Amino acid sequence: MKILATEKELKPIPKDNADSILKQEAFKVWELKEKDLIREIYFNENHCAVLILECSDKRVAKDILNELPLVRKGYIEFGIMELRPYTGFGRLF
Repeated sequence: MKILATEKELKPIPKDNADSILKQEAFKVWELKEKDLIREIYFNENHCAVLILECSDKRVAKDILNELPLVRKGYIEFGIMELRPYTGFGRLF
């Protein structure tokens, strides 16, 4: 199942720790992308992450996202929603 996850910032990252934690975050995202759990990742216009995950359900998606250093340290959280196939074309036929 495809899952859409949108970042919500909870508190600022301290400037003295930013380089280290952001590097850890990028590495973990890369690992999850290599495992094909994160299919796509973007930043929106506010520089918040928008992810497309592929997993069995929202609970699993939450567990995956909880592996991210910024989530574990309480800097961000994610809104999570399941994406289902569009069925509207059936109305045409």
